[in-house]
Amino acid sequence: MRILDSHFHWWPRSVFEALCKRDGFPRAEPNGKGGYTYWRQEGGSARFNLGEEWFDLDKQIAHMDTLGYEVDVLCSIGPFSLHFSDLPVQEGREAAMLWNAEMAGAQRRYPGRLWASAAVPLRDTDIAIEVVDHAIGELGLVGVNLPGSVGSVDRIDAERLEPFYAHIEKLGVPLFLHPTDSIFPDILDGYDGALYLSLGRVVDVSVSACRLVLSGLMERHPDLKVIMSHTGGALPYQAGRMDKNSKRANLPKPPSTYIKRMYTDTVSPHEMGIRYAIEFYGADHVMYGSDYPCWDPATAVQLFNEVGLSKEDQEKIFYGNARNLFGLPAAN
Repeated sequence: MRILDSHFHWWPRSVFEALCKRDGFPRAEPNGKGGYTYWRQEGGSARFNLGEEWFDLDKQIAHMDTLGYEVDVLCSIGPFSLHFSDLPVQEGREAAMLWNAEMAGAQRRYPGRLWASAAVPLRDTDIAIEVVDHAIGELGLVGVNLPGSVGSVDRIDAERLEPFYAHIEKLGVPLFLHPTDSIFPDILDGYDGALYLSLGRVVDVSVSACRLVLSGLMERHPDLKVIMSHTGGALPYQAGRMDKNSKRANLPKPPSTYIKRMYTDTVSPHEMGIRYAIEFYGADHVMYGSDYPCWDPATAVQLFNEVGLSKEDQEKIFYGNARNLFGLPAAN
């Protein structure tokens, strides 16, 4: 059976080598294990300290070949997507352009097997649109990464970003929403990161998605395609509470209506969580994802198979839904 892994991370070394040459923050340095340590801001702990498995695409693809399936991948950025909005405006533009060029190069190296979504700097709306147009129209990338926040300055529902969302809707490409480790780590600290990693990222991405709903962005842009990562975070389980307590947002429909219009993935180390996400969103709005190299793809496949879906729904989630959403050609 063929799988299209919709939640796969590869980070280009060139972006981190450039970060190693920066004065001040954000900055990075080699960590002695084939990867990099990254600091977002002065006085804080390192946000990432990642090894070679994040930066060697050939080895990543080779690992996918060990799973016993034909595995294609969709590259997304993950928590690092905020970085391009943390930088000064022009530097953020240049860094995003470099990232996107690397992604386009990866698509050429693995034609028909790897696709990628674009980095976008959101501090300046016009530049965000320019970068997206270059990534989609000239480089051939197939989606756009949406960080859960725009650093310490704005939120993703800022009024000034309305033209950006309108433009993404017009282009018809999906937005991949992922937590970005910027808002909640300080209030969910301790236990050597266990509290934040187990709960904080779910809270982060859930709040971000709620902002897209309560701001009316999903209402005003009915054709906007939003992928809510990690089985929808907390939203499937709290949708009734949102409908009950969100009337002051003055939406014409219950918030759950807009949540269910989103797409999600199967990234959950919990068979019951995967099952409920499929029940809530519907099999047509769920895509298989492994979150590799954050998680073991063999375990991800095993848990998904334990859900016990029909062959038709399994094929949709394993491959068909992502292919249709991203407008990819059928597999050879």
